[in-house]
Amino acid sequence: MSKQLLIIFIRKPELGKVKTRLAKDTSDEVALAVYKDLLIHTHQITKDLEVDKWVFYTDDIEFDDLWDEGDYMKMIQAEGDLGAKMQDAFFKGFGAGYFEIIIIGSDVDTLSKEILEEAFEQVKEQPVIGPSEDGGYYLLGLEEPRTDVFTNKEWGTDTVLRDTLIDLADEEVAILEELNDIDLLEDIEEDSLLFHHVKDFK
Repeated sequence: MSKQLLIIFIRKPELGKVKTRLAKDTSDEVALAVYKDLLIHTHQITKDLEVDKWVFYTDDIEFDDLWDEGDYMKMIQAEGDLGAKMQDAFFKGFGAGYFEIIIIGSDVDTLSKEILEEAFEQVKEQPVIGPSEDGGYYLLGLEEPRTDVFTNKEWGTDTVLRDTLIDLADEEVAILEELNDIDLLEDIEEDSLLFHHVKDFK
């Protein structure tokens, strides 16, 4: 067992249930295609990481999907808001004996294996956060259990990063490079691998 754990939050790729804000500007079919590509990208950059990996589904666990390749343990997210879900996942990880834990989603097409490796180096000494352009974050790493970073947040708004950094204000924090979550049509750049899905709507 590794001392380090990567937690990945995902949704099952189902029509009409993923990337709903993107679907409003395109279609449910385009949103699903984009999300499937984001899942593939997330799998590709994590499968060879030399850490343990847990995948948390929003509801039912999917069998015979791409997460069967690369030693991922499958779980279901807890009830509650995003903070409650993440806190529960971190507590499960620390309770299982891991020393350093990083959580990501599956919404960033520019996230790389190298950024994740840097995050795992940094989290040995301090919390790590990967800021996203929309005012949230795409990655959070902790070296000890805590609750403050998961409570009293308006999840999904542009205040999440600011409020989380306030929680961490008295500590050294490693800040990774800023990346962009894919939530809206304008988030997909023309040089992105996802662009072919949305070019007719730009």
